[in-house]
Amino acid sequence: MTKHFALGIFEDEDVLLHAVENVRAAGVKIHDVFSPYPVHGIDDALGIERSRLPIAAFFFGLCGLSFALWLQIYMLGFDWPMIIGGKPHIALPAFIPVAFELTVFFTCHGMAITFFTITGLYPRFKVPVMDVRATDDKFVMAIELDATTRNFPG
Repeated sequence: MTKHFALGIFEDEDVLLHAVENVRAAGVKIHDVFSPYPVHGIDDALGIERSRLPIAAFFFGLCGLSFALWLQIYMLGFDWPMIIGGKPHIALPAFIPVAFELTVFFTCHGMAITFFTITGLYPRFKVPVMDVRATDDKFVMAIELDATTRNFPG
């Protein structure tokens, strides 16, 4: 079934913010707002809650740090112990660069996978473009029309 939308096209972000507030105050649910650049305050105007992705990022980083330390301690302390430059087998200051890199690696890849999974943007997924001017210089507000009457909801 094809969805139908009513589009509001704006040239100024302040006018867009006031329009979003007025439409939401009238009880109409806004499908999405598209803009060529981030608009300060649009999340609050749309009623979007704060993302929990930073919590996921923290745990991905913690997993990366844990894996890096375990890997280095296991390899240099138990699997193939070597004394290099008079250092002991397990020298934590020497592990900092690898631990940092694996923390960043796990966080970046985990966040990318989480973001694409949550938003449903899978490979070869075609994103419908509401109005091509939204990527250039206009702001677009999309309101999904009611399926039975093709009128505004509410």
